[in-house]
Amino acid sequence: MLMAGFSEAITPGNLLMAALGALVGTFVGVLPGLGPTSAIAILLPVTAVLEPTQGIIMLAGIYYGAMYGGSTTAILLNIPGEISSVPTCLDGYPLAKKGKGGPALGISAIASFGAGILGVIGLVFFAPVLADQALKFGPPEYFALMIFALTLMVSLSGTSLLKALLMGGLGYTLALIGLGPSSGMPRFDYGSSTLAGGLDMISIIIGLFAIAEVLKGIEEKRLTTVIGKTGRVYPSKADLKKSFAPMLRGGIIGFFLGLLPGCSAAISSFLAYDMEKKASKEPEQFGKGAIEGVAAPEAANNATSSAGFIPLFSLGIPSSPPLAILLAGLMIYGLTPGPVLFEQNGPFVWTVIASMFIGNAMLLFLNLPMVWLWVKLTKVPYGIMAPTILMLCTIGAYSVRNSLFDVLVAFFFGGLGYLFQRYQWPIVPLILCFILGPLLEESFIQTMAMSSGDLTILLERPISFAILVGAAIFLTISMGLNRRTQKRVKEEKQRGIDVA
Repeated sequence: MLMAGFSEAITPGNLLMAALGALVGTFVGVLPGLGPTSAIAILLPVTAVLEPTQGIIMLAGIYYGAMYGGSTTAILLNIPGEISSVPTCLDGYPLAKKGKGGPALGISAIASFGAGILGVIGLVFFAPVLADQALKFGPPEYFALMIFALTLMVSLSGTSLLKALLMGGLGYTLALIGLGPSSGMPRFDYGSSTLAGGLDMISIIIGLFAIAEVLKGIEEKRLTTVIGKTGRVYPSKADLKKSFAPMLRGGIIGFFLGLLPGCSAAISSFLAYDMEKKASKEPEQFGKGAIEGVAAPEAANNATSSAGFIPLFSLGIPSSPPLAILLAGLMIYGLTPGPVLFEQNGPFVWTVIASMFIGNAMLLFLNLPMVWLWVKLTKVPYGIMAPTILMLCTIGAYSVRNSLFDVLVAFFFGGLGYLFQRYQWPIVPLILCFILGPLLEESFIQTMAMSSGDLTILLERPISFAILVGAAIFLTISMGLNRRTQKRVKEEKQRGIDVA
């Protein structure tokens, strides 16, 4: 099936989408202030004109491409676009100040490639097994699975679990607007035919992520400057030798943590950096320009990103904000993410998986010979980038349903998103519950119909019971890892690391 996927992935149209996604993703990762989540949100409606396979190939390429490119500003400017890039700053920026920014970028690209391939190989073997077992799911199992998915709010809660729960409640309330899944009657429409159709998912995502990020950049008067010279791009044999074991360890850590729903790339990159520092014979060099301090977190970061496709495809559970938007993209295309995806849409899944092998190879060639170009792009004035993003947001929000109301919704939620970010209210729980809320409600109604209103059916069925136990275990693990990550982030902020 994988070979059949490759035969489809190498067709001109799919190759073009993989290359375009890799290029745009790297571009997005390089530019401070525009992350993969915002880029996918902006381009999601644009992909509506494409076939589902081509659209998801491009969006997936943007995601893992941005994880590659995110190291550029972290190393050259000490400005990580996401928390997962903070460990790369710790040694990448000191290397850049020493004139070794080029080798650091080269090691980052190689580590990202190796870990990305490792993650996709794992996807080939793990995802079908998970999906095959999940075909035994009924409404009670789906309801338990949605409960499991909602445990993501802990790892995505930011600094306050209470805020995350409140935001999740807001997201579910917004999902209630429109037609009820069981009654078919409009809810919370207040007599408006527009509201009876519900709030558009893409408009909310564009507003909360893309427009809010532009407003945040304008407030900060965001400008970028490149420090010094980057030096030669290709790392020496000594650098490669020192980095091989850290890449391997970081990739393994990142892959297995990426399998856990709710475990973010930030957690794996911090843990990989900590483990590498403890395993090093010269731990005192970390923080001063150790090449291992770049290789390990970059490998962990990208392995986690690739491994995140396993629970997404096989269980329908997104483990990060970009994957949550990809989940929305699958639903928009009419593809049901979860157990039946491999059975009903096997050619689509295997073509996307094969394209990820090709996309990772493309990214290696993009990130090594073209580092000089990405360095130039960091000089693009934000005054040019911001209005371009706003124009794309307007077009994207309008094009879904050809409705100005959706544009107004996007800008309204853009203002809300800006306020949420400014006062540190986590946005992802809102999106997660907005997406999963209707699925949770529908599976709950079906479960209650099966059991005549008896909730003990969830405990009587082995699979649903096992999922609920797993949810409790992962909730406990996520809370512990989240506390550890937050503690580490606070320590790095005290040391002067700028986390965007």
